[in-house]
Amino acid sequence: MVAAGTRQLSFGNCWLVMARKHIRVWVPKRRISRFGAPSRRMLFTWFMLVGLIFLFAPQSLTNRFQFTFARIFRWPLSIGRNIPLLVRADKLPENAAGRREARYQNYIAYLEEQLRQKQQTVEALSGLRSRFHALEGAKLVPADVITRSITGLNNELLINRGSDDGLAADMFVMGDNSVIGTICDVAARTGRVKLFTDVSLVTQVRVGKLQVDMLMQGVGNSSARIRLIPVKHKVNPGDFVFAKARPGFLDGPMIVGTVEQCRRDDDNPSLWDITVRPVCDMERLSSVAVVVMNP
Repeated sequence: MVAAGTRQLSFGNCWLVMARKHIRVWVPKRRISRFGAPSRRMLFTWFMLVGLIFLFAPQSLTNRFQFTFARIFRWPLSIGRNIPLLVRADKLPENAAGRREARYQNYIAYLEEQLRQKQQTVEALSGLRSRFHALEGAKLVPADVITRSITGLNNELLINRGSDDGLAADMFVMGDNSVIGTICDVAARTGRVKLFTDVSLVTQVRVGKLQVDMLMQGVGNSSARIRLIPVKHKVNPGDFVFAKARPGFLDGPMIVGTVEQCRRDDDNPSLWDITVRPVCDMERLSSVAVVVMNP
């Protein structure tokens, strides 16, 4: 009986083993790529769907999403913002020192240029004093021309020196080693120069070697006229015209211009009508010197 039971049990086990070999159970498999992850096409499709959802979602919903994202990742985002600030903070002392050094270098260059210009001015003014006896006891104040008006009847210059520099009305003004006019008006830091070619300016002059005092009046258009001189005095084109010495303003005669034309006066043929042109190119004049006597 035991043997028979044993055979029946063995037969049953054999039957179960054979049944297991022939019975197949179907289990659905997940579609995966060869690397064990979702395929690229599937990922692309998911991202496209998410992007379209955010694109067409209401603005209030997307704003809430942004605020939620910023609140959740606030700490890592703050770290990312602070990194550039730390880097800039580390470089700040070096950059600040470089800027200070650049400012000092620029200021030194400015001072050197100012010193060079002052030296040139001193050399030029010293040369004027040594060449002209009329300027030996004078102080020459250099000035730059700000604006000029040399067209028509009014011929004037505006310079960058005024009463703060010791300038006053009627002082003679020189340009290119010649007298070009006088100061007619001064402010604290500016002065107005009336050129001898201006119609309102009358200057006492002498022509050539003649020891005759004459009056020269501007006529505009960069020229002046001398009249009421008898024709018995010999005057020729090209003769020099000198501003007469004036106590307190000019110690000796200084050249003003040259005789451009000398002809008999139309109204009185016994007198000369003399046209004077300046020896200085006033339209290109950029700097002048004001004569301050007995400083």
